[in-house]
Amino acid sequence: MTNETEELGHGSSTASWTAVVIMLVAFAIGTVAFFFSIVWLVWAAVGLVVVGLLVGYGLAKAGYGVGGSRVAARGH
Repeated sequence: MTNETEELGHGSSTASWTAVVIMLVAFAIGTVAFFFSIVWLVWAAVGLVVVGLLVGYGLAKAGYGVGGSRVAARGH
């Protein structure tokens, strides 16, 4: 009997990295736009955050999430 468990990767996948990068860019744009009082650009950044969420969800459903069918197994 072994006590080894399979490590899930802590979200390190193409889907999660893509979503996080898109949302980080959106937050950076939104922060600068808020500082300079560019209201339309703040709302565009909010929309980009939503796009990041949808892209991450879509990529995960397409098999690029943790344990997905299109992700190559990595050994440590």
